[in-house]
Amino acid sequence: MIFLMDLQMMLLDVIYFILRNSVRVVLRPRTKPIDGELVLITGSGGGLGRIFAQEFTKHGAEVVLWDIDSSSNEQTAKLVHEMGGKAHTYKVDVTNSEDVYRHAELVRKDLGRDVTMLVNNAGVVAGQRMLDCPDELIERTMKVNCHALFWTVKAFLPQMKAQNHGHIVTIASVLGLFSTACVEDYCASKFAAVGFHESLAHELLAEEVEGVKMTLVCPYIVDTGMFEGCKIREEVELLLPPLEPQYCVEQAMNAILIDQPLVCIPRLTYLPFLSRAILCSFSDCCHGTPMWLQYRFMGSDKCMFPFIDSKKKQLSNSVVKVE
Repeated sequence: MIFLMDLQMMLLDVIYFILRNSVRVVLRPRTKPIDGELVLITGSGGGLGRIFAQEFTKHGAEVVLWDIDSSSNEQTAKLVHEMGGKAHTYKVDVTNSEDVYRHAELVRKDLGRDVTMLVNNAGVVAGQRMLDCPDELIERTMKVNCHALFWTVKAFLPQMKAQNHGHIVTIASVLGLFSTACVEDYCASKFAAVGFHESLAHELLAEEVEGVKMTLVCPYIVDTGMFEGCKIREEVELLLPPLEPQYCVEQAMNAILIDQPLVCIPRLTYLPFLSRAILCSFSDCCHGTPMWLQYRFMGSDKCMFPFIDSKKKQLSNSVVKVE
């Protein structure tokens, strides 16, 4: 009897959440104020990290900038200061747990307060086919895109839980929800990042830590140069071009400010995510799975081939220059 009552309540809750989120698509929910929050951003030296620093500054937050490249990180801080904001830079290797923990303590000591928002943005890709890729590059991708999440969260989550206040943002990728060929290292690391984020979100809910929010950001290819050369079918690219970095961050910020658990950017990328969930059980096709057939139609099955070739040419040119 209790089981049936719990089942009924669960179904009612599911219906409620579906209806509520449907309404939120039309009527934008109220955004939360983040002025005065201390936001730590990894990979802040350029790309999305730099724009995140500027966007959080616009909303009145104070930013802590972590990057392995001191020069580019200082440039980000300069832009924040020109906006009238506060920025604190640290040279940190997020793949090294001891370096992360040491700098986390240093931030607390220097600023006299705890980080209240963590944006795990740092990311890399090897850009080589798996059988050609040196092991150290594969390890680097996993360490930056996945392992670093463990170290930063372990460094800052205890204080967030103690205060029942905080927000953890994971910048993953749509390639953490569905995959493509020739970027096994990247897909594996982003699938891991998605799994890590979702498991942590479940843990906080199970522990009833309601004040610590979680947002998973899964953007399509962003025009930062990271995947330069990647190409899908021309007709499809008209509907799904590479994202402008500013647009990508603005959409992510919209999700963060309303405590949205997951955002795929653009919204069109929800479709292959849902399609994967529905169609992956059908594997009796003689030429692959239904998902693969969709990829082939869109040109996504070989979209990374030109990207890999471009990386190979860059590597060859750099070797020639050295010689």
